[in-house]
Amino acid sequence: MSTSGQLAEGSSVHERLDGRRILLTGVTGFVGQALLERLLSYLPRARLVLLVRPVPGASGRDRVADLLTKPVFDRLRAGLGDGGAQRILDQRIDVIEADLTEAVPALPDDLDVVVHLAGTVSFDPPIDVAFQINLLGTRRLHEALRASGSEPHVVHVSTAYVAGLAKGVVPEAPLQHDVDWRVEADAALAARTATEQTSRGPDLLERLLDDANVAHSRAGPRTVARSAEQRRGAWVHDRLVAQGRQRARSLGWPDVYTFSKALGERCAEDLHGDLPLSIVRPSIIESALRHPRPGWIEGFKMAEPIILGYGRGDIPDFPGVRDAVIDIIPVDLVVNALVAIAAHPPAAGDRLHYHVSSGARNPLTFDELYELVRGYFAREPFVHPREGEIAPPDWRFRGSRRVMRMLEVAEKGVDVADRLVARLPRSDRTRSAARGLDRQRRRLEFVRRYADIYGPYAELEVLYADDRTHALFRSITERDRRDLPFDAAAIDWPHYLQEVHCPSVTANLRQPHVPRQRTDVAANGLPSRADVVAVFDLDGTIVDTNVIESYLWLRLAERGGAWMGEMASLLRSLPRYVAAERRTRESFLRSFYQRYEGADLEGLRRLVDEHVTPVVLGRSAPAALRRVREHRTAGHRTVLLTGAIDLLTRPIAALFDEIVAAELATDERGVCTGNLATLPLVGEARAAWLRRYAHRMGLDLDASYAYADSHSDVPLLEAVGNPVAVNPDVALFRAARSARPRWTVEEWRLVDETPRVLASTAAPRRGHA
Repeated sequence: MSTSGQLAEGSSVHERLDGRRILLTGVTGFVGQALLERLLSYLPRARLVLLVRPVPGASGRDRVADLLTKPVFDRLRAGLGDGGAQRILDQRIDVIEADLTEAVPALPDDLDVVVHLAGTVSFDPPIDVAFQINLLGTRRLHEALRASGSEPHVVHVSTAYVAGLAKGVVPEAPLQHDVDWRVEADAALAARTATEQTSRGPDLLERLLDDANVAHSRAGPRTVARSAEQRRGAWVHDRLVAQGRQRARSLGWPDVYTFSKALGERCAEDLHGDLPLSIVRPSIIESALRHPRPGWIEGFKMAEPIILGYGRGDIPDFPGVRDAVIDIIPVDLVVNALVAIAAHPPAAGDRLHYHVSSGARNPLTFDELYELVRGYFAREPFVHPREGEIAPPDWRFRGSRRVMRMLEVAEKGVDVADRLVARLPRSDRTRSAARGLDRQRRRLEFVRRYADIYGPYAELEVLYADDRTHALFRSITERDRRDLPFDAAAIDWPHYLQEVHCPSVTANLRQPHVPRQRTDVAANGLPSRADVVAVFDLDGTIVDTNVIESYLWLRLAERGGAWMGEMASLLRSLPRYVAAERRTRESFLRSFYQRYEGADLEGLRRLVDEHVTPVVLGRSAPAALRRVREHRTAGHRTVLLTGAIDLLTRPIAALFDEIVAAELATDERGVCTGNLATLPLVGEARAAWLRRYAHRMGLDLDASYAYADSHSDVPLLEAVGNPVAVNPDVALFRAARSARPRWTVEEWRLVDETPRVLASTAAPRRGHA
C-alpha cells in the first residue's frame, strides 16, 4: 500500500501520481468534471475513488456513467474507442455513495490523495444549507478519513474570495480571523428551526393568508391554503438567505458562500492532524483556455449571466470600480494546478496555501473586461427576432448606490403599471401588456439579484498573491509545464475573451430559431382514445359572454323594448354583486340568480330556443366549436362544465356527452323561486367533480384536456395532462406561462362583431316575471 509519505520522488507530476489511489468529491460539478477527465486521461494507471450523492432514480454509479457521456470526455472517449468509457468505469473507478450533509460511509484505507471539491456554488443559499455543505461536509470528510486509517495528502479546494472584503495584497497564508467555526455552524443550523417556528406565528400566517386570498380566492379555499403555505416556505427561504448574507457581512465577508468557505478552510486546518494539507484558492473560474477544448464550460458560472444579460440589453448599468482588478482564471489552468499541487504534498502534518488566480501577474481591470465584452457584442450582436440587432448598453459605472436607486424607481413604475393592467378587460392586447411587464420585471429582478450578489466583487480592490503557485509552476519539469500549463501570465485577455469565452457562452443563444413544437391539439391532432375526456368552460371560452350579459339576453328578449327599468335595477344591485364576488364566486352566482325569481321556466326555455340561440351561436368562437368536434371525432368524451344556468347551454348541447350547469329551482307551478336546484361548480369544485367523473367512467386524466379562461379554473386545468388557457385573464395567463411545462395559451376569436347586448323587439309574454 502506498501513502502520501511514499509518493515517488520522480522528476514529473505524472511519475509522482500515476498508479496512485485518489479520492475525489464534487465530481459532478464544473471543476470536478474537468479534474476527473484530466486524471483519467493524464494518469492512465491511477485508481479513482469517487464520492457521489445518489439522486431519485439514479445511483451514484449511474450518475458517474452518465457523467462519462458528457462533452468534457469527448476526447477521452474518442481515444479509447467503443466501450472505453465503460471499461474505465469498471476497471479504474470505485463509486462510494455519500451525501456530505450526512455521515460519510467507510473510506478505503489505502488512499494516497484526496481532492475535496464538493460544495455549494450558489452565492446566496440559506445559511444552514451553506454551512451543511461547505463547512460541515468538510468536517464529516475529515472524520471519515481519520477513521479509515489512510494517510493521504488532502487537497482542499476553497476560493480566493475567502479573504473577504479586504483591500490590497492577500498572501498565500492562513486567513487572519478569530471566528469560531463550531459556534457559527451551530447558530446556522439553529436558524432553520427558529425561522420555521417564527413562520408559523399567527400574525405572519394571517398576512400570508390575506395575500393568498387576494390572489386565489376565486379558485377556492384549498388553492388559497396551498398558496399560503408556498408563501410561508418562500418567506422561510428568503429569511434564511438574508440571515446568511447579513451574518457574513457583519464579519467582513460579502456573502454566505465566502463566509462558509472561509470557515471550511479553518475546519480543515483544525482537523487535518498528521495529514499533509494543501488549501487551493482559485479566483473566478471560467471556460477552458485550451483543454479539453477552448471554451468548454458546464452551466452558467459567475460572469456568464452578466455577459449574456449585457449582450441582450437587459443590464443598463452595473456597480463596479473601473480600475479594480476582476480576477478570472480558466478552468483548465485550475485543474492543471490541482494536479501539480496534488503531486507535491507538504510534510506530514504541515499545510500550504495556494492562490490560482490571474490578478497579481496578469491583471484584467473591470473597465478592460467591459470594453472587450462590449467590443465583442458590437462585432457580434445578438439579434432579436422582431427588433433586429441589439446594441450593447453604454455602462457609466455610476456606483452601487445610484444603480440601486435607478432600480427602485423602475420597480415602482412596473408595480403601478401592473396594477393598471390587472384591471383592464381581458384581450390579446392586455395579455401582451402583461407579457411585456413580466419581461420587464424579470429584467429588473435579474439586475437586482446580480448587482446584490456580484456588486461587491466588482468593487473589490484586492490582489491575490500567487508566489507559491508560480514557484511550483517553475519547479516542475518542462514537459509538465507543457502538459499541465497553469501560468496565468500566459493568458492573452483579448484573445481569450473575444475569441474563446464570449463565443462559447453565447453559442446556444445564437442557434437558428426553431419554433417550439406547439402542444395545442389543433396543430398536432388528437390521439384516438376512448378513455380521454375534454372539458370545456362556457362563458369566455366557447361563448363570448358572461353571467350578467346572458341574463340580459333573456330578460330583454322577454320584455322587448321595456328594458330601462331592468337596466336601472341591475345597476342599483351592482355593489351587492361585487361584494358577493369578492367573497366567493359561488356567493355571487347565488346572489345574482335570485333575479330569476318569478320567471316561468318553460317560458325561459322558449325564449332561449326562439331568440337567444342565434345570439349564442353568433357569439360562439368558431375555433371552440371546431375543437369540440375534433375531440368527438377522436372518440373523446366531451363535457361542458359551467356556472351558467343550464337553459343557456341548449344551443350547443348536442356537442357534449355531459353538461354540468346550474339549475334554477321552481315551485309546483314551474315558476322560478330565485334559488338553485343544483349548486354551480366553480373553482376547486370543478376539479373535484372531474376526478370523480373520471374514476366512475374509467378515464385517464393525464391524457385528458381542459379549456378555460379564468384564473378561478386553475384547479381544473391542473387536474389534466393537457391544460389549455383560452382567452385567459391576466392572472391565468401568468399562471399558464409560469407552469412547468408551460400550458398552451390560445386565442379563440369571433368571426364578426355580434352586438354586446340583445335588444329584441319581441312582445312581452304573459306569465313571465
